[in-house]
Amino acid sequence: MKKNAIIVVLAVAVSVASAREYYVSVDGNDQHKGTATKPLRTISAAARSARPGDVITVHEGVYRERINPIRGGKSDKKRIVYQAAPGEKVIIKGSEVIKNWQKVQNDTWKVSIPNSFFGDFNPYSDLIHGDWFNPKGRDHHTGAVYLKGHWLTEAAKMEDVLKPVGNTPLWFGRAEETKTTIWAQFKDVNPNDAEVEINVRRTVFYPDKPGINYITVRGFKMMHAATPWAPPTAEQIGLIGTHWSKGWIIEDNDIRYSTCVGITLGKHGDQWDNTSQNTATGYVETIERALKKGWSKENIGHHIVRNNHIAHCEQAGIVGSMGPVFCTVTGNEIHDIHIRRLFTGAEMAGIKFHAAIDTVISNNHIYRTCRGIWLDWMTQGTRVTRNLLHDNHGSQDLFVEVNHGPFLIEHNIFLSPRSLLDWSQGGAYVHNLFAGQIVHRPELRRETPFHPPHSTKVAGLRNIQGGDDRFYNNIFVNHNGLATYDKAAQPMHMAGNVFLKGAQPSKHEQNPIVRSEFDPDIKLVEKSDGMYLEITLEKVRGQQQCQVITTKLLGKAKIPNLGYEQPDGSSYCIDTDYFNRKRNADNPFPGPFEHTEGGRQVLKVWPVVTLK
Repeated sequence: MKKNAIIVVLAVAVSVASAREYYVSVDGNDQHKGTATKPLRTISAAARSARPGDVITVHEGVYRERINPIRGGKSDKKRIVYQAAPGEKVIIKGSEVIKNWQKVQNDTWKVSIPNSFFGDFNPYSDLIHGDWFNPKGRDHHTGAVYLKGHWLTEAAKMEDVLKPVGNTPLWFGRAEETKTTIWAQFKDVNPNDAEVEINVRRTVFYPDKPGINYITVRGFKMMHAATPWAPPTAEQIGLIGTHWSKGWIIEDNDIRYSTCVGITLGKHGDQWDNTSQNTATGYVETIERALKKGWSKENIGHHIVRNNHIAHCEQAGIVGSMGPVFCTVTGNEIHDIHIRRLFTGAEMAGIKFHAAIDTVISNNHIYRTCRGIWLDWMTQGTRVTRNLLHDNHGSQDLFVEVNHGPFLIEHNIFLSPRSLLDWSQGGAYVHNLFAGQIVHRPELRRETPFHPPHSTKVAGLRNIQGGDDRFYNNIFVNHNGLATYDKAAQPMHMAGNVFLKGAQPSKHEQNPIVRSEFDPDIKLVEKSDGMYLEITLEKVRGQQQCQVITTKLLGKAKIPNLGYEQPDGSSYCIDTDYFNRKRNADNPFPGPFEHTEGGRQVLKVWPVVTLK
């Protein structure tokens, strides 16, 4: 026994001793060993050497490269960590600086680049395409041109870029047999004297191979990637992405300017990519193939995406099809997503997930997107909590599409003109503030999967009759409230809801609080330290008895016949508010906040601060 114990101790000691830290610096050399005094020049060189348990620390500077990790860690405690040196600004770009521009006319310049410059990938011959993509009758390339870090807009036609500059500077590219020519508008700027960059790499941090597990990426600014369209039926390549793997942590990064997607927690690639013909049947077949390729709780997902700043992506901030299972997405600021709207499709949002099984989406700030959060298919065991969404114009703060539940939407602040589009059933909406329109409709044409508890296995397929939802202790302001559910096909469960400033209750709720004349005068104010919500609510105090919401009270979602429980299988007791303050156990206040004071309230709602 003693001999065996000694062997175990020695094995652990050897494992700890073998873990090492690699250093990277813009003043380094890839022939070095990667020590603190002899750092490497590229992150890619460190990636080729790193083994499970190792740390790669990158010093300040701009690194123009694509990191393709060839191996990952072995477990959560023995991962490979990529990190910016503490307190240092490390930027990784998928672009290169371009000089030798020649004046053409007006404010238009051009440059010709040999195709050898691009290697085996030329973004200016690479068209955006794929399932559920609509180009609006024109071509779109994954390439981009940047002036001082911010992108210009691709012109539809050559003649457009030759005109005088309008409100939005344009560029146009033409790839020929041996060279690529780019025309671009630079108003009152000589591009040879400014920082002008163009996309040359498809991604910034993404493994070519699936199954590269347990990687941490921390503290970088990553930008400028020629990413492809990322539908649920194809390999999903983002500026940074996990590529059908397990256990990544992507945290404290600044991610921006991706042609399509910022972060992908995505599907693997195969010969059936983009062949679904935009059909539900095609996606069901994709799911069946994924199950054969190891889609399970043991192999896929369990990623953490936290405290990142994601902006300027024209498809989505975060996307995942079947990869975002058993994940946590928290503390992220996501904005300016799909705001140029040169193309359209069915995959654009701040967060767009297919199969967010047992995933928690919490404490995110999502604004200026086409749609805030879009949960599409297989939203089961999912929890969406304590998110702030506003100024998401054109669509909704939240879209739940063809899901059977159970899923929980609680303590969110929905301030856009349209709060919720509900094409699902089996959802529970608890202690939210809805300041916009709510739309409910069935979806009888598509049959979509439901699952055993905490599993990716398919238990069956059903269409969406609509209804079987729960609305407890919410506040509705303006617009239609819950009247949209009056004709729901399945029973609805409603109690403790408050309807203000014209919002209408549903006939399914017996004792709603309706104060049509009362205006809570909601304002969201940006200050130097965050976002503040101004709201008045004292007139609704004590006018109805509310209950603390629990797993027992919520019952079971009808189609899967499953209760509302946490990802670890434990029961819910929703007894704390948006700020994690304890609620009144006898009569909790409706809405996100446990309201204890009269008069006008000014509440800091982002970043979220836990109050007592």
